[in-house]
Amino acid sequence: MGKRGRACVVVLGDLGRSPRMQYHALSLARQAAFQVDIVAYGGSIPHEAVLNHPSIHIHTMAQPRFIQLLPKILYPVTLLLKAFVQFTMLLWFLFVKVPAPDLFLVQNPPSVPTLIAVKWASSWRRAAFVVDWHNFGYTLLALSLGRNNLFVSLYRWFEKHYGKMATGSLCVTKAMQHELDQNWGVRAKVLYDQPPEFFRPALLEERHELFCRVKKDLCHPIGVYDFISGELENQELNETLFTTKINADMISLKQNRPALVVSSTSWTPDENFGILLEAAVMYDRRVAARSKGSDTAKISEEQHLYPNLLFIITGKGPEKEKYEEKIKRLNLRHVAFRTMWLAAEDYPLLLGSADLGVCLHTSSSGLDLPMKVVDMFGCGLPVCSVSYSCIQELVKDGKNGLLFSSSSELADQLLILFKGFPGNCDALMSLKAGAMETGSSGRWATEWEDCAKPLITQVVSQIVN
Repeated sequence: MGKRGRACVVVLGDLGRSPRMQYHALSLARQAAFQVDIVAYGGSIPHEAVLNHPSIHIHTMAQPRFIQLLPKILYPVTLLLKAFVQFTMLLWFLFVKVPAPDLFLVQNPPSVPTLIAVKWASSWRRAAFVVDWHNFGYTLLALSLGRNNLFVSLYRWFEKHYGKMATGSLCVTKAMQHELDQNWGVRAKVLYDQPPEFFRPALLEERHELFCRVKKDLCHPIGVYDFISGELENQELNETLFTTKINADMISLKQNRPALVVSSTSWTPDENFGILLEAAVMYDRRVAARSKGSDTAKISEEQHLYPNLLFIITGKGPEKEKYEEKIKRLNLRHVAFRTMWLAAEDYPLLLGSADLGVCLHTSSSGLDLPMKVVDMFGCGLPVCSVSYSCIQELVKDGKNGLLFSSSSELADQLLILFKGFPGNCDALMSLKAGAMETGSSGRWATEWEDCAKPLITQVVSQIVN
């Protein structure tokens, strides 16, 4: 596509936790025939498709961890020192270590010092400079410092000033496109997140193998002994919590299995996990009250009317331990929680094996969309999502998911969707059909070909000419 045939993808974060940028790298290699250099931090393992592609080369920067040892009273100094160290490291990689590309594609946020370093490198190496706007960095900083803080104002100035210097821009929603155009002077092309091909409903054999692999994680409750612990203790070797292997060629789903609810979180302040915990408590109490209030002849029927729920929460982040401590004190009878971090190849299988997804993302700017919901739809998984300004660009209330604004609304939705589970839950099956339709209507490769590739072709040709 360009005279050098190279592109550089820049992520000032953990590459394994930046799926959109991994997909960009794959598309640049597969669909634009670039040699792709990725400059990012290490940590989580990226998807094997990225690791195994012969045209993708990962350059791992070292995390400046010593800065975390500074006392909190020096937080302003810490921010400046961290930015300086990151800036210096980025310049070394982008000016020296990475071969000169035709294109720099950078994830925003973080904005400082990333946009500055990439702009300088693109000018020096005569390359196109494309920003992929996932959110606004200053709004994330404002979560901890407040909107009126001087550092937040400076951060916004740098983000806007250097963002306007890009030769091309992509963004994730129409709402963000409008904000960039009207208030930032940036004309961006909307590239919606779409699931890649490996997000799909899981086969029964894949489910059984996955639950065999994670059985050890399921055996360990967060705190008190729960119903999952009891069921796993009495299992045969050919059983999992959800499946039974009858013979070498036949696997079946258990009729008395718990409903599996999955939520992926970064455990950050813009996701109020407390809403999910409160809803779980309400569900547990209402199911227990129904059983307790029934006469003896109806107890069994009532218990089977509403299933036990297993919430598997995936992800890493700063508030994980805080919420695990809260979970320990819940003492629930009909609900259990497990937190885990899955391999990149197992995460789509978990989504493809679940019955419902829950999204607590609210967006610091109110202008981005949660990629986790896109992945869930790719697996045909309906979603209950927190309602905010632009979420309806993705979640169609009553069609592929439900929107809620409080814990009591979410609890009501759980009771409505799981009534009669697994065989007679028409409301859940209707949403699942909608999620399947949404997931099959668009895939990442097609969206990238239609929206991102023309922009990249244009900006690279302008630089070459």
